[in-house]
Amino acid sequence: MLTKDDNEILNHVGPGTPMGNLLRRYWVPALLSEELAGPDCVPIEVKLLGEDLVAFRDTEGRVGLVDSCCPHRGSGMFYGRNEESGLRCVYHGWKFDYTGQCVDMPSEPPTSVFKDKLKIPAYPTHESGGIIWTYMGPKDKMTGFRDFGTEKLAPEKWQARKSFQPMTWMQWMEGLMDTTHNSWLHHWKGRADLEDDGSDAPGVYNSQVGMEKFWGYDQAPDIRVIEAWHGFRAVGFRKTPNGNTHARLYAFTMPFRCGPGGRSFIVPRDDDTVFDYHFATTADEVYDEVVPDGTNLFRQERRTVAGRPFEAQNVDRNLANKFRIDRDLQKDGTIFAGIANINAQDVMARQTSYTDRTKEHLGTLDRKIILVRRMLINAAKDLAKGIEPPALDPSLPYDKIGSPSKVLAPGEDWTLLGSENDPVFQRERLAPVAAPPQVTT
Repeated sequence: MLTKDDNEILNHVGPGTPMGNLLRRYWVPALLSEELAGPDCVPIEVKLLGEDLVAFRDTEGRVGLVDSCCPHRGSGMFYGRNEESGLRCVYHGWKFDYTGQCVDMPSEPPTSVFKDKLKIPAYPTHESGGIIWTYMGPKDKMTGFRDFGTEKLAPEKWQARKSFQPMTWMQWMEGLMDTTHNSWLHHWKGRADLEDDGSDAPGVYNSQVGMEKFWGYDQAPDIRVIEAWHGFRAVGFRKTPNGNTHARLYAFTMPFRCGPGGRSFIVPRDDDTVFDYHFATTADEVYDEVVPDGTNLFRQERRTVAGRPFEAQNVDRNLANKFRIDRDLQKDGTIFAGIANINAQDVMARQTSYTDRTKEHLGTLDRKIILVRRMLINAAKDLAKGIEPPALDPSLPYDKIGSPSKVLAPGEDWTLLGSENDPVFQRERLAPVAAPPQVTT
């Protein structure tokens, strides 16, 4: 459990808070590129780290991310006119470019130089991999952009999307790091009867059918964690029906990149809600990572497992209607949780989890969660003392951080899997080979 003070640090991300100050030292996903479809398109409202902002793409295609209020009388910039390389407030016609500089003040005398002295608060932006990133920290501390593998790729080689989640960022991120819950929360009758698709063999990478069998076969995985230059790497070991060991890998990169596959960026909108940004590239295709709703992000295919009794899409399941839990399905074991959608199961478990972490009691299955909290809280406290945050250097190999889950070969060192020191992983990412066995229906 956490102390009250440490719990407060995790829960608050607004301007001036310890965690808010830490997160603002990194480039942060602000919105998807596709949300600003083209030059002079309609501006959109952005809520990020507790701040109300407006994003627009100007005539030259450059992205501005500015305060939601005009610095004149506070009128809403969302209602402004996006035209001729700037966003013009409709109240009095004052216009601001993508850097926040006022470039036109037609309601003032032509001789006035007031506009040259006026700026609307604005944050720098950078587009990469279908995501518009921003830096919200002190200008003199801004570092170069950390490339997670998308900077040199053509648009057809990446995909990006985001999902809104009605909970704190730590509730969602801690859930993504938890491998044990796959054996319980997502359990269903029939897992043990799935036929071996060839994935229960040494050296074989991800297979959805294989993982379903392994999750059902070994419901108490052995959790290990090791710290790394970017944060940490972790694994959940499970015994398989054929007597092998399956390693479910996880990678965390400060301050919010996590999950199996390591491709989720968990970005707080405010203290109570979050966006999960997820991207994939052709370099990831060999491992065929499937996101929680069953969709392969890059291929845009839906992976299903024969007999799995879950709906493909969440049909109006939320906290208000108790996620439409079916107690009969729960009681007879057809669906262990009684909720017939995997994503809804995750939302239920995470949304109802503690935000007051002074009440909880953690076990060995929570080693990843204990470590990520310690890293974030310590980094926030250190920053308040003037100590620079970790993993800011843009020259480090962020594009070589992976977490490909696989059945281990005898004597294989899991700590190397998916790292910059894993020659097989790095080679296959650059030149993808045939994908591992899959079942598509």
